[in-house]
Amino acid sequence: MVSALLLAPPGARAGFVFAHGAGAGMTHAFMNQAAASLAARRIATLRFQFPYMEKGSRRPDPPALAQAAVRAAVAEAARLWPGLPLIAGGKSFGARMTSQAQSLVPLPGVVGLAFLGFPLHPAGKPAVTRADHLDAIGLPMLFLQGTRDKLAELELLEPVVRRLGRRATLHLIPHADHAFHVPARSGRNDEAVMDELTQTFSSWVDTLTRPIGTA
Repeated sequence: MVSALLLAPPGARAGFVFAHGAGAGMTHAFMNQAAASLAARRIATLRFQFPYMEKGSRRPDPPALAQAAVRAAVAEAARLWPGLPLIAGGKSFGARMTSQAQSLVPLPGVVGLAFLGFPLHPAGKPAVTRADHLDAIGLPMLFLQGTRDKLAELELLEPVVRRLGRRATLHLIPHADHAFHVPARSGRNDEAVMDELTQTFSSWVDTLTRPIGTA
């Protein structure tokens, strides 16, 4: 059993099971701000701790344990929001554990996966093997990535997204790093970046939940 945080705005139109990154838990400032910004767009969020974070450890859980936590969170979201379209995903490590879980056995009720900084490879070790499992996923996938992300070099990420075809949507945040911070010289700040991230997420959700036959 792990802790979780629910933020459900009135009239929510979708729910996001939102997993944290490897280095910080569900109450990290980025997670708080993203949840609040999504709530303003009528997207509910269920954040949860991976077991290692719950215990205060710095070592991430083995994939099987992390994936089990994702499944439990999705099941709880389905119980809390019956009939609401569910999106699963998260930040970095949370994104990858969610996609791995989906690739092995589909997550019940989930209609799409959203990745806020997919960690394609470790910093300084460019590779694409972490994306191999994505081929087994039939759901729509949203990749929100910074152009300065050292864990997802664009010359490697962009071919991966093209390979996935119409299932994958890539939205790039100019000048942003893996934490979605931008330098002052970019003329933007973290608040503006968060607004772009969640507006893009919201627009993508619209494409998943729009009734068939509507424009």
